[in-house]
Amino acid sequence: MKKGKITVAALALAAGVASSAAGALLITGAGATFPYPIYSKWFSEYNKLKPELQFNYQSIGSGGGIQQITNKTVDFGASDAPMTDAELDKAPGALQHIPTVLGSVVVTYNGPMPSLKLSPEALAGIFLGKITKWNDAAIAADNAGVTLPDAPIAVVRRSDGSGTTAVFTDYLAKVSDEWKTKVGAGKSVSWPVGLGAKGNEGVTGLVKQMPGAIGYVELAYANQNKLPKAAIKNAAGKFVDPSIEATSAAAAGVEIPADYRVSITNSKAENAYPIASFTYLLVYKDQGDAEKGAALVNFLWWAIHDGQKMAQALDYAPLPAAVVTKVEATLKALTVNGKPVAL
Repeated sequence: MKKGKITVAALALAAGVASSAAGALLITGAGATFPYPIYSKWFSEYNKLKPELQFNYQSIGSGGGIQQITNKTVDFGASDAPMTDAELDKAPGALQHIPTVLGSVVVTYNGPMPSLKLSPEALAGIFLGKITKWNDAAIAADNAGVTLPDAPIAVVRRSDGSGTTAVFTDYLAKVSDEWKTKVGAGKSVSWPVGLGAKGNEGVTGLVKQMPGAIGYVELAYANQNKLPKAAIKNAAGKFVDPSIEATSAAAAGVEIPADYRVSITNSKAENAYPIASFTYLLVYKDQGDAEKGAALVNFLWWAIHDGQKMAQALDYAPLPAAVVTKVEATLKALTVNGKPVAL
């Protein structure tokens, strides 16, 4: 990100830090790299409205964000993967998932192909290490007219605990029994093959500099770095390019549970892009710091309303109207020392 980028804080900045050097109230957060571009924009724009309030967000991956909010060393966490029951049980208080936007995990590559189609079988085969060359018959079958190089495929994947990985592996586990059995799904898995890189930024950078590479990143990172994106065959049998519309289609008709923990990968919707997800901010239902708690809840209210208008320009899909209505009720139920927050 160039515009609106915030300073990444050192991990030593804890939730107890009350103000910045300039005297502004400082709210710290850590977690997912998937939504970092839009969160950066939001924090910058909200600071223009509320110059007395500053945000410092550490883009360290969803696993790190969950750990930090569990340890209460930040005011909020961020994750693309919903926390598990076991993770929630470790927190010293009740945590609330707040969906913020929807995004797509795209398969990006470094090769001479102007376009590329990948079936679920071919994609799983590549990341299982069974398909090792670009001109493999499994890839060629869906790419008639495209010249595929007789060159090795270099798999790039995340090295850190990652919500992007959780979304990607959740999809692969749904479409490949072999993947489900041998690797499974989660923020961290035992990869059969590949070079590891930290964050969406790291995977993007490695793919960009390595001919023959293939990796998975959030849509905004591929677009900002002008990397090609593969069309993926969805559950309806259509090859779909990642887009805002196709991401929104993945969430259409999905029943959203009360705690918002839901998977929308491999949607059956005809025009859905199959590797899509909500991303979440993680906050304690009862805030202990009156000033920061009220400020954080009011920011979240702004994010699900005015903040949504900035989503599409940064390659995210805004929350469906029904989800916004649901989140409004959730935010009204958050408290500071047991008392509701004035919105």
